[in-house]
Amino acid sequence: MDIYERQVRVEAPLSEVWKFHATGDGLVALTPDWMNIRIEEERGPDGEPDPEELTAGSVVVSSIKPFGVPPRQRWVSNIVAREEGDDEAMFRDVMAEGPFPHWEHTHTFRALSDRETLVHDHVEFELPGGPLGRALGPFGCLGMEPMFRYRHQQTKELLEG
Repeated sequence: MDIYERQVRVEAPLSEVWKFHATGDGLVALTPDWMNIRIEEERGPDGEPDPEELTAGSVVVSSIKPFGVPPRQRWVSNIVAREEGDDEAMFRDVMAEGPFPHWEHTHTFRALSDRETLVHDHVEFELPGGPLGRALGPFGCLGMEPMFRYRHQQTKELLEG
C-alpha cells in the first residue's frame, strides 16, 4: 500500500474547520473544478437521505469526470470512523466503489490554539492496473499533490476570510 500525507495550518478555530469538513458541501468546495465532481447521494447511518452531518456509517455517492473526459467515474465513500474531542477530531472514509482498488483517507484536525487548527490528510491507496499500478504507486503521490494543495489552499481561503 502506498501512502500520501499533507498538512496545513488554518487560522480558524477547530470547531469551524470541523463543521466545514462534516458535509458533502465541504467536499464539493474543496474539489478542483477540473474534477467535475457531482454529489449524487448522501445517506446517514440509518439510511436517511441528506443528513446534516456525515457521521460514522454515512455513505457519500459522487461522480467525477476529470478534465471533462467521459465517462463519469462513480465514487462511493463510506465514513467508517468519526471522533471529536476538545482539541482533536478525525474522520476516515474508505472507497467502497471507484477508480482505486484501495483508498482510505484519514482526515485529522488538531487545535493549535483557540484560533488555529492543523489539518492533516493521510491517504493509503493502491493505483489501478494490478502489478503495473503497484509498481507505479510511489508516483501516485505526484498526482495527488496538486489535488491536496488545492484542497488546503481552499480550506485556508474559505475559513480564514
